[in-house]
Amino acid sequence: MRKSLILLALAGALLSTTAFAAPRTDLTIGIQLEPTNLDPTTGGAAAAIRTVTNLNVFNGLTRIDKDGAVQPDLATSWDISPDGLTYTFHLKTDVKFSDGTPFSADDVKWTLDRDRGADSKSAQKQLFAAIASVDVVDPATVKITLSQPQGDLPYNLGWGDAVIVSQKTAETNVTNPIGTGPYILGEWVKADHLTLVPNPNYAGTKPALDKVTFKFISDPTAASSAVQAGDVDVFSGFPAPELLEQFKSNPDFQVIVGSSQGETIVAMNNAHPPLDNVKVREAIAHAIDRKAIIDGAQFGYGTPIGSFYPPGDPAYVDLTDLSNYDPAKSKQMLADAGVTDLTLTFKVPPAAYARASAPIIQQELADVGVKVNVVNVEWADWIANVFQGAYDYDLTMVSHVEANDFAAFGKPGYYPNYKADALNKLVADLNATTDPAKQISIKQDIQKQLANDFAAIYVFELPNITVANKDVQGLWVNAPQPTTDLSAISWKE
Repeated sequence: MRKSLILLALAGALLSTTAFAAPRTDLTIGIQLEPTNLDPTTGGAAAAIRTVTNLNVFNGLTRIDKDGAVQPDLATSWDISPDGLTYTFHLKTDVKFSDGTPFSADDVKWTLDRDRGADSKSAQKQLFAAIASVDVVDPATVKITLSQPQGDLPYNLGWGDAVIVSQKTAETNVTNPIGTGPYILGEWVKADHLTLVPNPNYAGTKPALDKVTFKFISDPTAASSAVQAGDVDVFSGFPAPELLEQFKSNPDFQVIVGSSQGETIVAMNNAHPPLDNVKVREAIAHAIDRKAIIDGAQFGYGTPIGSFYPPGDPAYVDLTDLSNYDPAKSKQMLADAGVTDLTLTFKVPPAAYARASAPIIQQELADVGVKVNVVNVEWADWIANVFQGAYDYDLTMVSHVEANDFAAFGKPGYYPNYKADALNKLVADLNATTDPAKQISIKQDIQKQLANDFAAIYVFELPNITVANKDVQGLWVNAPQPTTDLSAISWKE
């Protein structure tokens, strides 16, 4: 009798332990592109960097939430002067960087002065162009004075490129990022993974996850296999849309398909003859069949675009007819421009949409008499030789996932090498008004300017596709900014 009671007690204890087991606190996230470094303020094409660091390691004065709205972050609130030229930000007072250094208005001033300075390495320097001065009022207050009104300043300061860093550690953030967020770098094994662990000096609520591993898997088939095997719990930006149906039909997984800000383009080097001729760029655009690319490379996941602007935005105007698929027109325009025996080099980064689209584009251009040499390059090579400095390409394909980033086309030395005087005038007009109706009208004019100049071939908006274990909760549906908000993620109990 006594033995039976003991066995019953042990069984009850086992059942109790199983029933009330604590949820997991580790998570492995698959991503296709490895960051080139971990400092989003100097990171070049920084989307891969921000996917890991934004809201996790670093914070800005503001943050962009899952719905694309501006929320306070390091700033608790801000005041705007009646003329719209002065923003006074009131800062949190209990924040430290992960090395224990107190955060203050001095860090805000130093960071923003560096971001907008002559030697700035920011990929989005135009975000700070309207800032005339940054002044420390007191340790918890900073005043930003603008040269002209800029109603979207709080939004711009929520970009991952605008995070606040410490002058003390800024030079080493590329490999050892020191921020104010809930996580710090645990380890980084190049070409394999990096881990984030909780920041012991974080002033906010402790996140549910104690260890997050970002696993770098560039091959779409390997990505799918890793999810199926449970080697990764979440794959953000799932690169194999042709395999989604098998996950949708499996109750062990969840498939999330939302929108992004990802205007996917075939960029043309406007400085390389004959691509410096707008008529040649237009001819090439008419050779490209968006539907064939969306169906063939994306298996239907994508929305056609006719300019550098996302379809979900209220200011969007459909300009796809300006560059409609018309191979006969393409051939005629090339002939009229005196272009024969044209050979173009197509540098293709490792993103799945680009690798899958390249053969389709190669054949479409061959059909109008243009030979395309496809050269697959790794991400670091693409950054160094296409996006920065060398500009060694004729065509390339990439998705721009930042919101309202059309002004980037006007930056001197930006990789399409587009002559952007008219665009820059429109952007200046946009920044000078706070009237919502005028802003929409000018944004539509900007879209038309870029479309009529064929600054690039605008193909589709990239969907935000995530495949995850069914028990992971808190994942964003849409991607208004390239980030993985780890503080929102947990395992179901």
